[in-house]
This record gives sequence, structure tokens and C-alpha cells, in this order.
Amino acid sequence: MDRRKFLITSSLALPGALITKSLGRNILESTKGPNYKMFDDDYIKKIADNAISLAKQGGASYSDFRLTNFKSQRLFTRENIIQGIADNEDYGFAVRVLVDGVWGFAASSTFNESEAARVTAVALDIAKANKKIQKRRVELVPVPAYTDTWKTPIKKDPFSVSIDDKVNFLFKVNDRAKELGANFCSSFLWAVNEWKYFASSEGSYIKQDLHRINSGFDVTVIDKSTGKFESRSGLQAPIGKGYEYIEEYDWFGDMEKAVEEAKMKHKAKSVEEGKKDIILDPTHLWLTIHESCGHPTELDRALGFEANYAGTSFMTTDKLGKLKYGSEHINIFSDRTQKDCLATRGYDDDGVKTTEWDVIKEGVFVGYQTTREMANYIGAKESNACAYADNWGHFPIQRMPNTSLRPGKKKLSLQDLISDTEDGIYIIGDGSWSIDMQRYNFQFTGQAFYEIKNGKITQMLRDVAYQGNTVDFWNSCDAVCDESEYKLGGSFFCGKGEPGQVSPVSHGSSPARFRKVNILNTGKEASK
Repeated sequence: MDRRKFLITSSLALPGALITKSLGRNILESTKGPNYKMFDDDYIKKIADNAISLAKQGGASYSDFRLTNFKSQRLFTRENIIQGIADNEDYGFAVRVLVDGVWGFAASSTFNESEAARVTAVALDIAKANKKIQKRRVELVPVPAYTDTWKTPIKKDPFSVSIDDKVNFLFKVNDRAKELGANFCSSFLWAVNEWKYFASSEGSYIKQDLHRINSGFDVTVIDKSTGKFESRSGLQAPIGKGYEYIEEYDWFGDMEKAVEEAKMKHKAKSVEEGKKDIILDPTHLWLTIHESCGHPTELDRALGFEANYAGTSFMTTDKLGKLKYGSEHINIFSDRTQKDCLATRGYDDDGVKTTEWDVIKEGVFVGYQTTREMANYIGAKESNACAYADNWGHFPIQRMPNTSLRPGKKKLSLQDLISDTEDGIYIIGDGSWSIDMQRYNFQFTGQAFYEIKNGKITQMLRDVAYQGNTVDFWNSCDAVCDESEYKLGGSFFCGKGEPGQVSPVSHGSSPARFRKVNILNTGKEASK
């Protein structure tokens, strides 16, 4: 047995190397087992139809049934040690009913006809009980009925790749870091498969098979003369693809740059505070878009329905179609259709077909994120498919779709943008951040910072953060690079709701320049 196989085998018996197995069977693989009839399409449809029929008999004007099988696999390594392996799978179903304009919801991990009938009855009882405290009737905008199947267009199923191959890949990444001079390197790989069956009283029957994958590394370089250390994370983005992403991405190229920049940070100049132009790389800009454009334009936040988890939003409904959110270069769009994005799918958890729409057009705020329920609050005639539940036991809520900055129309490369900047900072990678409970005042850092003087990058900087408010910041943008520079970033687990839910979401952009932004020196701020 070679060294790595020994480590894999022995780690399973160590604390920190966790393997968990589902108590339920995988619905996707059920056709291969002896209980094929239990989970075939006809059986699932029979249970869904019965639940919907019972809901109607119990007084529901609308009902839906959602069956979900969720698989995830996570691997964590540091140098040549496996720190943890978690292999999880569970499934269950939920019934949602609308009775006299009031929601009722119930769910179970036991999937059979009698349990579906019981859960439907519970949902009806909850709706009737909720009527006592309901202030406004729930009204759903119309949606066509769909019978459809949608699948993330992956080339290689991550769950078909052996643990041994995945661990060996992570070890190779860690080994390369050490070869390049890093003192430490940790890496991870996280794959998710989410299968959903949706049926509604309006006649929809929708199956979806969703895949996404996330992998990355962190390198640390120690200066032995001072004992200080510097780190840099990988710049790869989580993505809506299969294992082919692991095989396609330039891991070693990213690693070489990461180790080089971690070394450079030891000698980098501490930034001078003041107003400077900043050029934000897509590896950084995705997070600024997420926090200051994505969350503020969630309609439930704007209406005050979402408040406990990270606050509401300054984007109240009186600003729709009126607020100059940014300069004429700012064109933000949302969708669940963009190729390779984390939130991309065929339908949302209301059974609404996904689409694309403008959020900010030539600087003007023109569109919220909505669900079938939320759309009525602004007089919209249809939902833009933002309902999502991260688990069969959770009620679908309004969640952020992929939200991105459109590239500039004129030919403009990153190098062109740098050459046209006299006094600025180029910021790469996402770092720490903070934003207030109205999504207005914020502060961001990054992974690497480069000084720009007279159109050239001169040296690396350190201790850099920029701050501002959402409207002034986006209005200060005077240039966005063209589509040749467009890249995706995103979050595997954006949090929201009470109880909390997580949702995957991508944000694309090209590099963009923002004029006269307030720069802080984090080293000086920390010592105050």
C-alpha cells in the first residue's frame, strides 16, 4: 500500500475524518435496486396527485408537492493529511397549501401514500391555524402548467469519481504549493447533487437534476527572519458544472501566482489612505455585486419580510424605476439561465420557468427579484422565478438568482484600463467585508493589491480596504471592460431566512473602474 492510500485508509479511523451515510435510499439510483416500483415516475406522480386532491378537498385553492433527494460530498486536506471526508445524502417531501389566502406547510422524510396523506392534513391544519394571525391574503400571480425535465449539462458526474482519485488530486495541489516554496497548503473539494420533483394543483409536473461543484486552496508563506506569515487563497469560482471543471481549471497556474503573491506580501508597501481610483477584478467584484446589488434588490427585504438575517434594504418600492443606482455604465441583470452558474436551473420551487431580466439598466433601478407571492406587492403580472428551498423540510422563500454586471460594449481590455489610470489600485480576489443592515454603507478588502501609477502597475500594496455607500460607489464607475474579460464568481452557500437556509448563486463581471473611492489602511485602523 503506497503512502497516500495508507493515509486515506487510516484517516477514516481518526477524529476529523467523518463519513456519514444516508438512512434513505437514493431516488436517482432506485431503478437499479429491487424496489424499483417504489420510486418510479408513476408512483411519485400517484402520491403527488393524491396529496393535491386531498388538499383541494380540504379547502385549498392551491397546493404543491415537492420531493427532494440531496447528495453532498466534502473532502478537506492539508499537505499530505486528510482532515475530513463527509459523504451525506437524504431525501424527503413537502406539501404546501393555500387556504383562504393563508399558507400551510408540512414535510416528512418517510415517503409513502399514507404519510403523504397525513402530511397534507397537517399542512391544511396549519393553514387554518395561521389564518388567525394573517394580516394580508396571499395572492399568487398566474403561471402556466409545465411537464418537463431539466438537468445541469455536466460531462462527468463528481459522484462517479472515486474518493482515492479526489484525494490524490488535492494532494497534488498541496505538493505543488510546497514545491513552489509555500510552508503550508490546505485544499478542499465539495460536490452537490440536488434532485427535485415538483407537482402543483395547476397541472405542473417538473423533474430537475441539479449539479454544482466547489474546490479551492489556501497557501501560507512564513518569513523565517520575522516569524510573520502571509496567505493567499485560490481564485477559482464555485460553478454549476460536473467534475470536468476540476480537470479543466488551471490549478497549477493559479497556485504559482498564489505562492508568488504570498511571498510578495511580506515586502509589500502599506497603502496610503485617501481617495484613489480602483480597478476591481472579477475575482473580487463578484462579492461587491452580491452584497450591494444582489441583496438590496430582493423584494422581501425591501418590504421588510426579511429582517432578522442580515437586515432589510434601503431599496424601498418608491425607488423602482426612479433611483439612479449607478452610472450609465452599470447594467446589472439577474437570471437563472446563464450557462455554468450556480443558481441556473429550468424552474424555481414555485414551478415558474426561469428567465432573465434587468435589475439596473444604464444606471437606473428597474427590477426586483420576485416570487409568485411577492410579485403582487409591486403590481407585477408574473414572477421572475426566485423561489427556492434548500431542503425538503424548508418552505421555499425568495432567493437571489445569478446577478451579474454586463460587460462594456466598447472594446476595452484590463490592460487598456490600467494604462488609462494615473493613480489607482488594482484589487484581486475576495477578502473580508462588512455592510450595514440596510445594505447601504460598506467596506471590502481583497486577496492582492497592486499600485497603479501613470498607467503602469508599480508594486504590491498591503493593508488595503475601500469603503463607501452603494449609490455613490456604483455611480463612480466610469468604465467596464468588454466581454473578453468576463468571468464568474459566486457563493456556494449564501445565507438567508429564519430558520436559516443557504442558496448557491453566481455573479459574473468584467473588470471595472471606480473613481475617487475612499481607501483605508487596515493596519492603522486595527491599531486605533
